[in-house]
Amino acid sequence: MYLKKIILILFLFFSFGLSQPLLSDLPYYIDYKYILNQSTAGKKAQETLKNTLNKGITSIKDKEKKILEEEKKIIQQKKILSPEDYKKKITDLRKKVTALQSERNKLLDKTAKQRAKAKNTLLKTLNPIIKEHMASKNIKIIIAKKNLVMADESLDLTKVIVDLLNKKLKSINLN
Repeated sequence: MYLKKIILILFLFFSFGLSQPLLSDLPYYIDYKYILNQSTAGKKAQETLKNTLNKGITSIKDKEKKILEEEKKIIQQKKILSPEDYKKKITDLRKKVTALQSERNKLLDKTAKQRAKAKNTLLKTLNPIIKEHMASKNIKIIIAKKNLVMADESLDLTKVIVDLLNKKLKSINLN
């Protein structure tokens, strides 16, 4: 009887004593993709990149139309032009097409570099915010949501982190 009471007391002591730290050591998670896309700075950066890309694509399409019109004119003049003039105009047209392709590639590369820069800036600002929040709430581990199979939504810190990021970083300089 005495031994049973001791075992029961020890069991209760350890179960209550250990359960409290175990609850505070639960792994929380955040959705980086959501944070990058839904934070104020992330939204502004995406909008700026989208507008820049759309303007560049519109410009390229206009130049493309002009090149196509020029090509039609050259084809119509084929019988009128001498073979040397025709070859010269075709060569010039090919150079314009090559320049246009180069311009398109530069636009896409520039946009990709700006997007990467914006992402890095957000992440550099985000990491100290996450560390601060972990320290203030005594959180031991935070996992990226993409690495989870399933978790309780009460362990999701994404919106809290987005709010903290929005307070700290309003916009990103993309230049």
